[in-house]
Amino acid sequence: MSTPETETRRERYLLYVVAGATVLALMVLGLIFFNAASSNREAQDKADQLIAALEHAGARTPDQDQIVRVLGTDGGATCTDPNDDLNRAILLTQLTNGAAGPGARPVVADSRVFKFQQLVIQIYCPENLTDFQKYVSDLKTADVASD
Repeated sequence: MSTPETETRRERYLLYVVAGATVLALMVLGLIFFNAASSNREAQDKADQLIAALEHAGARTPDQDQIVRVLGTDGGATCTDPNDDLNRAILLTQLTNGAAGPGARPVVADSRVFKFQQLVIQIYCPENLTDFQKYVSDLKTADVASD
Protein backbone atom coordinates (compact mmCIF):
# COMPACT_ATOMS: atom_id res chain seq x y z
CA MET A 1 0.00 0.00 0.00
CA SER A 2 1.36 3.41 -0.89
CA THR A 3 1.03 6.67 0.96
CA PRO A 4 -1.20 9.23 -0.70
CA GLU A 5 0.48 12.51 -1.72
CA THR A 6 -0.47 15.52 0.35
CA GLU A 7 1.43 18.20 -1.57
CA THR A 8 0.03 19.79 -4.63
CA ARG A 9 1.90 19.81 -7.90
CA ARG A 10 2.66 23.51 -7.43
CA GLU A 11 4.23 22.93 -3.98
CA ARG A 12 6.47 20.15 -5.34
CA TYR A 13 7.54 22.36 -8.28
CA LEU A 14 8.36 25.21 -5.90
CA LEU A 15 10.42 22.87 -3.72
CA TYR A 16 12.42 21.66 -6.75
CA VAL A 17 13.05 25.21 -7.96
CA VAL A 18 14.26 26.36 -4.52
CA ALA A 19 16.52 23.30 -4.11
CA GLY A 20 17.97 23.74 -7.62
CA ALA A 21 18.60 27.45 -7.09
CA THR A 22 20.35 26.72 -3.79
CA VAL A 23 22.62 24.11 -5.36
CA LEU A 24 23.43 26.43 -8.26
CA ALA A 25 24.24 29.32 -5.91
CA LEU A 26 26.53 27.09 -3.82
CA MET A 27 28.34 25.89 -6.95
CA VAL A 28 28.93 29.46 -8.14
CA LEU A 29 30.21 30.51 -4.70
CA GLY A 30 32.49 27.48 -4.56
CA LEU A 31 34.04 28.33 -7.92
CA ILE A 32 34.55 31.95 -6.94
CA PHE A 33 36.22 31.10 -3.63
CA PHE A 34 38.31 28.31 -5.17
CA ASN A 35 39.76 30.58 -7.84
CA ALA A 36 40.37 33.38 -5.35
CA ALA A 37 42.16 31.10 -2.91
CA SER A 38 44.36 29.38 -5.48
CA SER A 39 45.68 32.53 -7.14
CA ASN A 40 46.93 34.92 -4.52
CA ARG A 41 50.10 36.91 -4.12
CA GLU A 42 51.85 34.49 -1.75
CA ALA A 43 51.36 31.60 -4.17
CA GLN A 44 52.75 33.72 -7.02
CA ASP A 45 55.80 34.75 -4.96
CA LYS A 46 56.58 31.15 -4.06
CA ALA A 47 56.11 30.11 -7.69
CA ASP A 48 58.59 32.81 -8.75
CA GLN A 49 61.08 31.50 -6.17
CA LEU A 50 60.68 27.97 -7.53
CA ILE A 51 61.10 29.13 -11.14
CA ALA A 52 64.30 30.97 -10.19
CA ALA A 53 65.63 27.91 -8.35
CA LEU A 54 64.83 25.65 -11.31
CA GLU A 55 66.52 28.03 -13.74
CA HIS A 56 69.55 28.14 -11.48
CA ALA A 57 69.59 24.32 -11.46
CA GLY A 58 69.43 24.28 -15.26
CA ALA A 59 66.01 22.66 -15.48
CA ARG A 60 63.11 23.54 -17.72
CA THR A 61 60.55 25.66 -15.92
CA PRO A 62 56.77 25.49 -16.03
CA ASP A 63 54.67 28.64 -16.21
CA GLN A 64 54.00 30.55 -13.00
CA ASP A 65 50.27 29.93 -13.44
CA GLN A 66 50.81 26.17 -13.64
CA ILE A 67 52.87 26.15 -10.46
CA VAL A 68 50.30 28.29 -8.62
CA ARG A 69 47.49 25.93 -9.63
CA VAL A 70 49.37 22.79 -8.59
CA LEU A 71 51.27 23.91 -5.50
CA GLY A 72 49.26 26.88 -4.25
CA THR A 73 50.70 28.42 -1.09
CA ASP A 74 51.36 25.22 0.85
CA GLY A 75 53.11 22.97 -1.68
CA GLY A 76 50.07 20.80 -2.36
CA ALA A 77 50.55 17.04 -2.28
CA THR A 78 54.33 17.39 -2.24
CA CYS A 79 54.27 18.96 1.22
CA THR A 80 51.55 16.77 2.67
CA ASP A 81 53.93 14.96 5.01
CA PRO A 82 56.61 14.00 2.47
CA ASN A 83 58.41 11.90 5.09
CA ASP A 84 55.41 9.68 5.78
CA ASP A 85 55.98 5.98 5.04
CA LEU A 86 53.14 5.82 2.52
CA ASN A 87 54.42 8.85 0.60
CA ARG A 88 57.91 7.37 0.55
CA ALA A 89 56.52 4.08 -0.75
CA ILE A 90 54.68 5.92 -3.54
CA LEU A 91 57.92 7.69 -4.43
CA LEU A 92 59.78 4.38 -4.60
CA THR A 93 57.13 2.78 -6.81
CA GLN A 94 57.82 5.50 -9.37
CA LEU A 95 61.49 4.48 -9.50
CA THR A 96 60.96 1.24 -11.40
CA ASN A 97 61.58 -0.08 -14.88
CA GLY A 98 58.00 0.62 -15.97
CA ALA A 99 56.84 -2.98 -16.12
CA ALA A 100 53.73 -4.15 -14.33
CA GLY A 101 53.17 -7.05 -11.98
CA PRO A 102 56.01 -9.52 -11.50
CA GLY A 103 58.17 -7.79 -14.12
CA ALA A 104 58.49 -4.58 -12.09
CA ARG A 105 62.03 -4.02 -10.85
CA PRO A 106 63.65 -1.15 -9.00
CA VAL A 107 66.22 0.89 -10.91
CA VAL A 108 69.16 3.06 -10.01
CA ALA A 109 67.69 6.52 -10.52
CA ASP A 110 69.53 9.51 -11.84
CA SER A 111 70.90 11.73 -9.10
CA ARG A 112 68.84 14.67 -10.45
CA VAL A 113 65.50 12.88 -10.02
CA PHE A 114 64.89 14.25 -6.55
CA LYS A 115 66.13 17.79 -7.26
CA PHE A 116 62.71 19.21 -8.16
CA GLN A 117 61.03 17.69 -5.13
CA GLN A 118 63.78 18.98 -2.86
CA LEU A 119 63.39 22.48 -4.30
CA VAL A 120 59.62 22.39 -3.74
CA ILE A 121 60.08 21.22 -0.16
CA GLN A 122 62.78 23.85 0.43
CA ILE A 123 60.47 26.66 -0.72
CA TYR A 124 57.04 25.49 0.41
CA CYS A 125 57.67 23.39 3.54
CA PRO A 126 61.29 23.83 4.67
CA GLU A 127 60.62 22.15 8.01
CA ASN A 128 60.50 18.80 6.16
CA LEU A 129 63.66 19.34 4.08
CA THR A 130 66.28 17.86 6.42
CA ASP A 131 64.46 14.56 6.90
CA PHE A 132 63.71 14.27 3.18
CA GLN A 133 67.33 14.97 2.21
CA LYS A 134 68.51 12.33 4.69
CA TYR A 135 66.09 9.82 3.17
CA VAL A 136 67.16 10.65 -0.40
CA SER A 137 70.85 10.48 0.49
CA ASP A 138 70.33 6.85 1.59
CA LEU A 139 68.95 5.89 -1.85
CA LYS A 140 71.28 4.57 -4.52
CA THR A 141 71.54 7.09 -7.36
CA ALA A 142 74.00 7.72 -10.17
CA ASP A 143 74.52 10.02 -13.13
CA VAL A 144 72.69 7.78 -15.61
CA ALA A 145 70.71 10.26 -17.72
CA SER A 146 72.29 12.52 -20.28
CA ASP A 147 71.59 16.23 -20.62
